[in-house]
Amino acid sequence: MAEKGSPFIVGVLVMANIVILLAGLALYAESVWVTADPYKVYPILGVSGKDDVYAGAWISIFTGFAFFCICVFGIISLVRGSRRMVLLYLGLILAVYLFECASCITAYTHRDFVVSNSNLVTKQMLAYYSADTHQGRELTRMWDRFMIEQQCCGTNSPMDWVNYTSVFRSRYSEVVAPWPFYCCKRDPNFIIISEEGCKLGHVDYINTKGCFEHIKHAVDSYAWGVSWFGFAILMFTCPVVLLVIYHYTTM
Repeated sequence: MAEKGSPFIVGVLVMANIVILLAGLALYAESVWVTADPYKVYPILGVSGKDDVYAGAWISIFTGFAFFCICVFGIISLVRGSRRMVLLYLGLILAVYLFECASCITAYTHRDFVVSNSNLVTKQMLAYYSADTHQGRELTRMWDRFMIEQQCCGTNSPMDWVNYTSVFRSRYSEVVAPWPFYCCKRDPNFIIISEEGCKLGHVDYINTKGCFEHIKHAVDSYAWGVSWFGFAILMFTCPVVLLVIYHYTTM
C-alpha cells in the first residue's frame, strides 16, 4: 500500500486532471460547433421532434466547461493535500460525470431515429416542401440550399417527387414541374443549363443523386462528435476518480 499522501500518486493525479481539463475544453468547443449547426440540418430534427442530438450537445457544453473548472479545483486540492477539498472535488466530478453520461446516451440513441433509413426524411420533405407554413418555409429553404450546394435532388432521387403524393405536387402539375427546378444542373454562375432538359429528366441536365447521404453525414458528425468523444472522456475519467478515492482514503 502506498504511504499516506503519496507524492507519486498526487503527481499522477495532477497530470491526469490536466488531461481531463484539456479534454473538457475540447468537448466544450466541439459542442458549441454542433449547436451552431454548420450543416444547417436542424429543421429536419426540429420538425420530427427528435432534436435531442442538440440537447446532448447543450449538456456537453456545460459538462465540458465543468470538467475544466472542477479539474483546476482538483489540482489545487490535491497539491494542498486537503481532505475536505478532495472530498468536494470527488462529489462535483461524479455529478458532472453523470450529466455527461446522459449527454452521450441522448446524442447516440436519437441519432439512429433520423439516419437509420431515409423514410422519415422523405415523408418530411413531401409533407412540408412548398407548404405555406412557418415549418414549411423553413424546410423549403433548407432543401433548396441542399439541392443547389450538394447538387442533389430529393431524399433518394428525383423520382421521390414523382412517385409520392406531396404538397409540391398539389401546387405544381407534373407537366409544369415534375420536380423543383433546384434539382436542375447549373453552370458556374448558378444559371440552369437547360430547363426543358431538366423537365424531361435528362441526366445531363438534372442532378440524379439524392440528398440523404449529405443529411446522414451531417447528423452522424454531430452525434458521433458529442457521444463518442464524451464517452472517451468518461472512460479516461473513471479510473482517475477511482484513484482519487483511493488517495482520499490514505490521506
